[in-house]
This record gives sequence, C-alpha cells and structure tokens, in this order.
Amino acid sequence: MPAPRAPEQPRRGGERRPLLARGARGPRAWRRTAGAAVLVVEMLERAAFFGVAANLVLYLNSLNFNWAGEQASRAALVFLGASYLLAPVGGWLADVYLGRYRAIAISLVLYLAASGLLLATSFPDGRRSFCGEMPESPLEPPCPSSDCQHTWASPYCAPTLYVGLLLLALAASSVRSNLTSFGADQVMDLGRDATRRFFNWFYWSINLGAVLSLLVVAFIQQNINFLLGYSIIVGCVGLAFFIFLFATPVFITKPPMGSQVSSMLKLAFQNCCPRLWQRHSARDPQGAHLLPDQRSPQPGPSPQEDVANFQVLVKILPVMVTLVPYWMVYFQMQSTYVLQGLHLHIPNIFPANPTNRSSALRAQGSNYRIPEAWLLLANVVVVLILVPVKDHLIDPLLLRCKLLPSALQKMALGMFFGFTSVIVAGFLERERLQYISANKTVSQLIGKDVYYAAPLSIWWQIPQYLLIGISEIFASIPGLEFAYSEAPRSMQGAIMGIFFCLSGVGSLLGSSLVALLSLPGGWMYCPKDFGNINNCQMDNYFFLLAGIQATTAFLFIWIAHRYERTRQDAASQNCSSRDRG
Repeated sequence: MPAPRAPEQPRRGGERRPLLARGARGPRAWRRTAGAAVLVVEMLERAAFFGVAANLVLYLNSLNFNWAGEQASRAALVFLGASYLLAPVGGWLADVYLGRYRAIAISLVLYLAASGLLLATSFPDGRRSFCGEMPESPLEPPCPSSDCQHTWASPYCAPTLYVGLLLLALAASSVRSNLTSFGADQVMDLGRDATRRFFNWFYWSINLGAVLSLLVVAFIQQNINFLLGYSIIVGCVGLAFFIFLFATPVFITKPPMGSQVSSMLKLAFQNCCPRLWQRHSARDPQGAHLLPDQRSPQPGPSPQEDVANFQVLVKILPVMVTLVPYWMVYFQMQSTYVLQGLHLHIPNIFPANPTNRSSALRAQGSNYRIPEAWLLLANVVVVLILVPVKDHLIDPLLLRCKLLPSALQKMALGMFFGFTSVIVAGFLERERLQYISANKTVSQLIGKDVYYAAPLSIWWQIPQYLLIGISEIFASIPGLEFAYSEAPRSMQGAIMGIFFCLSGVGSLLGSSLVALLSLPGGWMYCPKDFGNINNCQMDNYFFLLAGIQATTAFLFIWIAHRYERTRQDAASQNCSSRDRG
C-alpha cells in the first residue's frame, strides 16, 4: 500500500507543490510521473483533434448533411484556423484569471461538451433534435444538360455544427497554449536537459496521437460509421480529463501572474494614434504622467521593460506576418487536398483477386476502402523520420562545415517546399480534370456516399503530402524556434501565442479565398455537380495559392535580410561599447 502524501503547501508567489510523506518516492520520480501524465493527456487530446479534423470534409460532404464540396472545405479551414487563432485567448485567461491548471481543466470540460455535440449530430435522432429535418438531396452525377441549374440552399445544420466546431476549436487552442508550458513546469526543477527532453517527447506525443487517430478513427469513420468514430473521440477526451484529474496530487500549480497584453495594446495605441492617446490621458490623468519611480510597486515588468518589449515585438511581427501565406498553403492538406482525394480512385484495402484464400475476407474487404485521411500519415511519418535525422546527422554536419542556416533561412526554404507542394497538387488536379472532360469517370462508394472520380490512383497525392511535411520541418519548427529565441523572457508566452494566432489567420484567409471563388463565376462555383467537384476549376485555385506564396516568399526574404542586418549591427555596437569600456 503506498505511503500517504501530506497535503500541498503554498510556496513563494502562491506556487503549490506536493509534499512527500516519509517512505514516499523521491521528488524526481514524482516530477517524471507528472510529466508523463501531461504527455498522455496531450497524446489523447491530439488523437481527438485529428479525429475531427482529418475527416471533417468527408463528414459534412456525406449524406448526413450533404454539404457542397466548397462548403465542407470552408468549414474545415474555419475550424483549423480558429483552433490556432484563439490560442492567445486561453493563454490570456490562464495568465490573468485562472492559472494554467484550472484553464486546462475547464478547457477539457468544454472539449468534452463540444465533441459530445458532434457525436449527437452523427445519428438521425440527434440531428433531428439539434437541426430539424433535412430534405433529401443525395449526391448525383453532374447535370447532363447545359441549361439545368441547381441552387444550393443554406447548409443543413450549419449553426449547430459551426457552434460545436468553434467551441471545440476554443478548447483545443486553450489546451495547446497552456499544456505545453504547464508540462515544462513539472520537470523544470530537474535541469535544462530534462526540459529539453520533455519538449522532444511532447512533440512525439503529438505525432503519436495523430498516427493513432488517422489509423484507427479515420478508418472507422470512413468505412463503418461516424457514430462509432466520434464515440472514440469523446472517449479519448474523457480519458484525458480523468488522467489529468487523477494526476492532480503530483502536479506543480502556479497562480495567475498577470499578462502583458494590456500594456502592449496601450503602447500600440499610443504609437499609432498619439492624438487620441493625449485626449484619453487628459480625460483620465490619474497615473498617466507619473514617472516610473513614482508609481506604486507592482509585480511584473516595469514600464521601461514594456517599452523595450514593444520595440522587440515591432521588429519580430513583420517576419511572422509574412509567414501567413505559408499557413494558407499548409492547411490545404486537411481541406482541399482531402476533397481532391475523394475524387481520385481509392483502392480497396483487400483487393478482390483469385489469390485471396478467404472468400469471406474478400467479400468483406471489397467494401473497405483505404481511408483518404491516411494520406496525412505521409506528412506525419516524414516529420517523425526527418526530425531525428536532421537533429542528429544533418545539422551537426552542417555545423561542422559552418553551413548551418539560420532559423529565418530555414523558414524561407520551408516556403519553397510549400510552394512546390501546392504546384504539384495543381498539376494533379489539372490531369484529373482532363479525364473528367473526356468522360472517363469511375463511381466509387465511400461509406454510404457515391463519388464520381477520375481513374487516377489516390497514391498520386503522396508527393504533395510529403512536400508539405518537409516544409513543416523547415518552416513551422524553425518558426517556433525564432519566436521563442528572439522574444524577451517576459514576453515568450505572448510571442508564441501570436505565432499560433497568425497561423490561424492563414487558415481563415484560405477559407475566405475559397468562399470568394465559390461565388457565381468563380473557379470553385460548380452548382451542377451536386456535391462533386468535377465542374470546378480547383487547379486554378492551387496555382493562385502558389503565386501568393511565391510573392510573399520574396517579401519574406527581404524582411528577414533587413532583420538579420539590424541584429548584426546592434551586436557589433554592443561589442564596440564593451571594448571602449
């Protein structure tokens, strides 16, 4: 029977740590237990998130809701964008009001409720309760005559689904913005090496959750039903919440310490609109004109530090903003890439051929198609393989040869790979449309829905997924490194939140572009397709994204060059000042 533990005691600054009773395990073991609990929670949360994101286009495009292809892609981009765009909200609430522990716990409860709402919409009685009755309009082949029209009404159940997806995005973004630093708090006492190893394992737990979700949940959603698939997602969130609560006695918790968001907004307002700021100061003169040493002592950075941090933010922000078009390209792999894959030939898991010994297996396997979401595994696997290779082999070799690129140079290289990925997708789509124009189509049953696809194999999509995975290694990871290393210590959390927020902006801009091109006369406007995209011109959409990415890549290179030159000038001035001193 384990020895009982004494209750927690508050430490300096309100921090609470578990006190160990006599005979209990040492503090290192408890810290490792707390860190392991955080990793398991993150793995389960990511499995749930990818379980929703990977097949969201298929779910909305299916007979359950019968959304048009562009409507489903737009909803997926909105969900992905919001899950990043809302990251600063959860971090700010934790810093100012809740603390990280309570913010994570409340976010998991919200996660459970939102995923339960999606589960309720996956069976007929639940849809009728939340959405009402839906007029039947199954997927059909393209309109045979040139004069017939089909007007898409407002998407069925759109308010309920968007509310559920936005609540889920808020919960996921809050967990993302708080669980990383909360986990680092658990192992910080064990030294810098323990913190570094925690982040390595944290990254792997994210990808492990994605792999498990794509292999199991995506297969069940596509080939069995979404009810069972979403039940597994709810189970993952519930298990994550239980483990988090169960590990509470071994967690280190810290109280909210305040946020610099208000100070940054005031400084931005003061610099952008000085006249309005003077009027505001005249109306509210209390403390507005006090010198820093005349103000009452308060925790957190001083006013001088606020000004210095704001100047750093002004320098960093243009670099991160020019990364937004890359995120527009990156999130295509979970929206339009999926839509493209549904209209390519998807083979069965067990091909029906005479070499199969079991007729039962052949009959059952012929109904199970390879999940389109499995192509996301190409992205995940290339990251899992290349990150250790790059970290242990490529980077040390380049460092010895003094050829190791900076974080900004790596980000520019990542933009190039993103550009090539969307170019490859555009040429594949153009080839697919040539088969459609020649009336060479195959009808394939995916779940309970019929798609009219080109006879091109879905494996032709692998290069674009591999390229987007390589781009992630050179753009996303160095982008995090840049945001973390260039930010002042007191602003690292805020800068990281801005980084995630801007990635969400990229996804939402991609969704807005799809909506714009879906208007009458646009490349994504194809009302005759009844849910398919065979009369759309999605290849032009991919080439437009490539053009936007190429243009902003040149702008990024120019801004990055100026940033590095300014930093080198500042470093040389500091060195000359020390020499004179």
